[in-house]
Amino acid sequence: MKKLKDHVAELFKDIPDSEQKKAIMQEVLENLEEKVWDLKEQGKEEEDAINKAIVDFGDIDELKKELGIKRPVKRNMSKLNLGYSIWGSLLIISLFIFINLYYSPDTIWFVYPTFAVLWWPLTMYFQWLRSK
Repeated sequence: MKKLKDHVAELFKDIPDSEQKKAIMQEVLENLEEKVWDLKEQGKEEEDAINKAIVDFGDIDELKKELGIKRPVKRNMSKLNLGYSIWGSLLIISLFIFINLYYSPDTIWFVYPTFAVLWWPLTMYFQWLRSK
């Protein structure tokens, strides 16, 4: 029944250790072992019985809620990404202007890569609008 113990340990791995966790883990393990014994009495092979018991048990989201475990909240970073892309684009465009004016002041070519660089903050702006 090592497979059952490993499965239960995997289910409860992200829950901090406590007496309540140990008690619930033991109860779940006992229930799974009892289910395996029942399935074996019905004529199933041990490996099939273990697999069926694990599948029938399902997920432990309700138990995690009961133990006070919350799913991590994703932070919205689109505003920060927009600011970063604006500042980064300004620096890159400034570099193009400097190179253009320093090395070839007779030909204005910095405008062309500027259009390519402006796609970055533009896409971040639309992502920010979508996330609002």
